[in-house]
Amino acid sequence: MNDQVFYLDQASFFAWVYKILYPVEWLMTQIVFYFHKALTFIGFQDGPGIAWVLSIMLLVIFVRLCILPLFIKQMHSMRKMQALQPKMQHIQAKYKGKTDPASREAMNRETMKLYQDTGANPMGSCVPALIQGPVFMAMFYTLTAARYIALDNGSKEAFGAFSIDVARQIEGTHLFGVSLADMFPSADTHGKVIIGIFIALMCFTMFLSQYYNLRRNLPRASMEGPQYNMQRSMAFVFPVMYIFSGVMFPSAVLVYWLTNNLWTLGQVIWQVHHMPTPGSPAHEAKEIRDRKKEEERRERQGLPSIEEEALAKAKAAQAERAEKGHQRQQPKRNRNKPKSKR
Repeated sequence: MNDQVFYLDQASFFAWVYKILYPVEWLMTQIVFYFHKALTFIGFQDGPGIAWVLSIMLLVIFVRLCILPLFIKQMHSMRKMQALQPKMQHIQAKYKGKTDPASREAMNRETMKLYQDTGANPMGSCVPALIQGPVFMAMFYTLTAARYIALDNGSKEAFGAFSIDVARQIEGTHLFGVSLADMFPSADTHGKVIIGIFIALMCFTMFLSQYYNLRRNLPRASMEGPQYNMQRSMAFVFPVMYIFSGVMFPSAVLVYWLTNNLWTLGQVIWQVHHMPTPGSPAHEAKEIRDRKKEEERRERQGLPSIEEEALAKAKAAQAERAEKGHQRQQPKRNRNKPKSKR
C-alpha cells in the first residue's frame, strides 16, 4: 500500500482497526462508485459534484436499509426494557444500601428472572450501534484516504474503486462552495462557516433524537431518579463531544454523518408515533388517536359508538345477573358422599 495514501495505517492509534476493516472499506468504495455511475447515467452530471454527494447519501440509505431488521428488533427490545424500568427501580429500592454478597446475589437473581419472564434483552439495543460503528469508521477512512490518493505521488495504486482520477473528482466536488475533502482547520472563512453549520446540524439532530425519545417514549414512572437524570444529561453531553471530533472530519464524512443522523431522527419519530412504549406520553397519545379513529370508523359504518357498545354490554350483563338471581337454584346431590350403613 502507498504509505502517503494510507497514512492512517501508521499515524492513527486505531491503525489495526482500519486494517481489519479493509474489506468493508474496499466494498464501500465500490458501492459509492457504482451509485455515482448510476446517477450520472440517469442525468446527474458532475458539474458541481452533486452526483458524488448523492452517492454518499445513498450509501447511508443502503447501510440503514441493510440493518433495518436489526433496528426493528432493537425497537422491540428497547420497548421491553423501558417498560421494565418501574419494576427495575422497585428491585433496586428493595436492595438499596445492602452490599452483602447475599443481597447482591438476590438482586441479580430477581433482575435476571424479570428479564426471562418478559423476554427482554439488555444488550438487544446495542447490536445496531455495534454494526454502525465499524461502518462509520470505514467510511471515515475511505473518504479521508480519497484526498491522499488524489495527490498521485507516482504510484498509480488505487484503493478499491477509488483510482487517482476518481479521487480527484471527489476532491474537486463542491457543496455550498466547500470541497468534500476540506476540513475545518484547513478551510477558508467561507468553508469554516459552512462546515460549522454542518457540524451544528449534525449535533442538533443527534440531540433531538435522544431528547425526543426521552421526553416522549419513556414510561412516566421512569421519568425520575438518578438513572433518568443521567440519561437526560447524556442527551446534552454527547452532541457537544462530537463538535470536537467533527472539526477533524472531511466534509464528505460530515455529509455521511448528517444524513445518518437525519435517518435516525426519522426512525425515532416513526417509532414514537407508531410503536410507543406502554405507559409513556406517546403511548397515551396513541391510545387517544386510536380511539378517535375507531369512533370515526363506527360513525362511517353506522355502528354504535364505543360508549354505547360498553353501555349495552353492561345492561346485558346486569339483566343476566338479575335473571339468574330470580331463578331458584336446585340443590345438587353429592354423589361422592358415602351412603350411611343401617
